[in-house]
Amino acid sequence: MTVLRLWISVLLMVLAAPLAAVEPDEMLDDPLLEKRARHISDGLRCLVCQNESIDESNASLAKDLRILVRERLIEGDSDSEVVDYIVARYGEFVLLQPTTGGWNWVLWATGPIGFLLALLIAAGYLRARSKAPVKPVEGLSAEEQARLDEIMKG
Repeated sequence: MTVLRLWISVLLMVLAAPLAAVEPDEMLDDPLLEKRARHISDGLRCLVCQNESIDESNASLAKDLRILVRERLIEGDSDSEVVDYIVARYGEFVLLQPTTGGWNWVLWATGPIGFLLALLIAAGYLRARSKAPVKPVEGLSAEEQARLDEIMKG
């Protein structure tokens, strides 16, 4: 019976793990505003954790950002205005999905361009290697062959 209780406890913890880190005192009374806040928070990076959204993070900075998002929504800002406000304060790094505009296109294009460049270099190397003259393989001299035969018999 205790094993069953242990498994149930583990199952409940696993099911509770994906829940957001949003605390009850942060939630808005208006379900529509809360839904908008969750949608915005889902796209903002926790600057402490860096690979989690602020909705998933328990860091104090993430909590401050969640509260800031909700404050801006209560003041009447649109979703894009809230995101622009936070990006203006914390930089574009706060976005989990950075924009491709401006100089960011260089970052987005570097990977594919590097891959194509590597393919071109590899193709050029293989083509040059296939056209290179093949050195003739020299066989053993009669003296070396006789010595080898002697060793093999011996």
